Amino acid sequence: MKKNRPVDLPIPSMSLPSTAYASILHRVSGVITFVAVGILLFLLNQSLDSQQSYDALLECFTHPLMKFVVWGIITALLYHLTVGIRHLIMDAGAWEEMESGRLSANLFIALNVVLAAAVGVWLW
Repeated sequence: MKKNRPVDLPIPSMSLPSTAYASILHRVSGVITFVAVGILLFLLNQSLDSQQSYDALLECFTHPLMKFVVWGIITALLYHLTVGIRHLIMDAGAWEEMESGRLSANLFIALNVVLAAAVGVWLW
């Protein structure tokens, strides 16, 4: 048996296509969205507890760290939604070729950069 096969893959030196980045980020944004549901349900519960807890929560939302967390949640949700639509279009049979898939991945990543900046401007 040959023992000259590579033991470790040099992942940082590998060059992935934009379609791979779009797919990996779609999975990451799905995990962030799943975790965010728990956070948002907790915040909803706190806001419905009493008038004082609602006022305290409103005060908390003025803090820059909380604004950053909300920005991250909204950005992850928008990315997951828009790239999910891209995946549904690909499941329907369009954009399956390598060139059109790469173009759509680049387009949707650029769209989400613009959406993230728009959400940031809206929050701050």
